[in-house]
This record gives sequence, C-alpha cells and structure tokens, in this order.
Amino acid sequence: MDYEQMADALAFCGNSLLAPITQTANVGLDPAFWEAFPTFGDEGVARAAQSCAMWAAAFGRRCESADQDAVTRCAVEYTRLFVGPPRPAAAPWETAYRAAAAGVETSVGFGQATFEMRELLREAGLGLSNENHQYEDHMGIELLLLSELFRRAAAADGDAAGAVAVDDAAALVRKAASFAVEHPAAWIDAFRAKVTEAAPDGYFASLLGMVEALLQVATR
Repeated sequence: MDYEQMADALAFCGNSLLAPITQTANVGLDPAFWEAFPTFGDEGVARAAQSCAMWAAAFGRRCESADQDAVTRCAVEYTRLFVGPPRPAAAPWETAYRAAAAGVETSVGFGQATFEMRELLREAGLGLSNENHQYEDHMGIELLLLSELFRRAAAADGDAAGAVAVDDAAALVRKAASFAVEHPAAWIDAFRAKVTEAAPDGYFASLLGMVEALLQVATR
C-alpha cells in the first residue's frame, strides 16, 4: 500500500464531511477525479471509485437539465444531513451510533466516544481548531486522525534510517488499523445507511461508499 496516497484519500474524505462543499474542495463533483482516484490494488475501492464517477456524471447532467448549481445543491444536502434544522438527518458523530446500538435514539454527539477521541488526538499531539464546532467523534475528524497515522507511516517508511524506520512504519500501520477497527469502521455501516436513507441519490451516500471501501483496506 502507498501510505501517502492512503493518507491523502482519507484526508479528502474527512475534510469533505467536516464542512459544506462551498468551504472545501469540490473536485468530488468531477467524474475525472474519481477516475484517477488511487485504488490501492483493491477491487472494493475500484468499484467505489467507479460508482462515484458514475454518480458525478449523472449528477452533473441532472443539475444542468434543471439549471441548478451543483455546488449549491450539495451544500444544501450537507446542511440537511449533518446540521438541520431542527436536527441532523444523519448524525455524523460516533456517540449517536453507539447509543443506537444500545437501543437509545439520539442525535447528540457528546459521549464516551468523544472523550476517547479527545485522548487519542492528545496522544497523537494533534490540536483541533474546530472552526465548525464539531465534536471530536465526528466521522470527518476520525478520518483525519487515521490519515495522519498513515502520513506518519509514510514518513517513517521513507526515512533514511533504514530497518528501524521500516519497523516504525509497520508499527504505525498496525496502530492505524487498530484505531480504524475501534472507531470509524465500527460505525461506518450505520452512518452510511442513515445518509442513504435520507438522501439516496446524493453526494454523501456516494462518498461514504468510498469511505467504507478505504476503511476495509485500512483495517487489513
């Protein structure tokens, strides 16, 4: 696996979930972006990239025929899904899905998972600017932490120190896989199902298909 490419792929997905597309890169609306997306030699990622490319092409045609701005339409979808009013259609916080697994319905994103993520971010030496006032157990933040672990693995793997650096890279990849299993991969299915239910033909249902595929690779 190319750790740097994995870091970039996860960072793109994480940032795309943390703010409306008007505040982030809108390349996900371009079929060519997905056609060139790294697949890591994995059939699941390749299928997800193809699905995203097909969605982007169809979405572009729909917007053009309806004389709608694609970026604005995606920004509206983001707000409805992850902000509200009156509440998110698909809460983007791990806490909500832990509660649901215990039979409790909530759209609140502050619980044990939040505290766990705060500690993991602290251990990684990462600060959270939190411009959009998100809880630390937001899927986007979890993906960014996972991205950083892979980025550090890439740096260690490319270090001239030799075998020690390679060992460090392997340890970081194992740490990344463990984190992914315990956090984002543990609730991506439920999160994606909520998003797909609320906006089955939308950008984020398509994007989360890629997130799920990337997490499957990251946890091997």
